[in-house]
Amino acid sequence: MTHDNLTMAIALTLGAAFLLGWFACWLVHRLTRPGRAELGVLDRLAADLHQAETALEQATTDWGQREAALHERLAFSATELATARSAMQEASEEIEELRAYIERHLGPTS
Repeated sequence: MTHDNLTMAIALTLGAAFLLGWFACWLVHRLTRPGRAELGVLDRLAADLHQAETALEQATTDWGQREAALHERLAFSATELATARSAMQEASEEIEELRAYIERHLGPTS
């Protein structure tokens, strides 16, 4: 076998391998390509996903607003509680003062 024949054989073998690989790639692409029905399903899934993300964002926003409102109500209730405790403490002190006054001016009742 001469040098030219060997070069030609290698070139033909490489060309055939290239064509065989290209044909295999084309065939795999052709067989695995999604059809029109599958593209419709993918579009519907994408729309559903977008709608779900929008609903999630809305729910997160609503939750944040509710949490802020609850924190505000809690702070208001804590303020009212402190005010009520203070008023009860003052009333208790006033009652003790009145008892002491009554005992001093009316004497022991026993």
